[in-house]
Amino acid sequence: VQLQASGGGLVQAGGSLRLSCAASGRTLSSYTMGWFRQAPGKEREFVAAVKWSAGSTYYADSVKGRFTISRDNTKNTVYLQMNSLKPEDTAVYYCAAAARVITTMIRLASSYDYWGQGTQVTVSS
Repeated sequence: VQLQASGGGLVQAGGSLRLSCAASGRTLSSYTMGWFRQAPGKEREFVAAVKWSAGSTYYADSVKGRFTISRDNTKNTVYLQMNSLKPEDTAVYYCAAAARVITTMIRLASSYDYWGQGTQVTVSS
């Protein structure tokens, strides 16, 4: 599975961005998809995830109510709509795919098998 993340950029606080993660090499119909982010000097942290078949979604508390993860099965793509962005959302955002993960492990980066290259999101104050 190859993942290609895109959609990052520079935005003012309060603005919006939509990240995309396109997959190739295999259909994602049975994969759990996640978004993680890593700010300079910090560890990679969970942002959101969606169980592909069931559509169940999971969010970090810091983004709940502002970010929405979704997927388009026909395009083999997962999205992260980010609204009301804050300077603390500045990071490199990575998409990831997990072939098999239980709900209690869905927020752990080690649960994911494939990773995209990352896309930079910068939010200015």
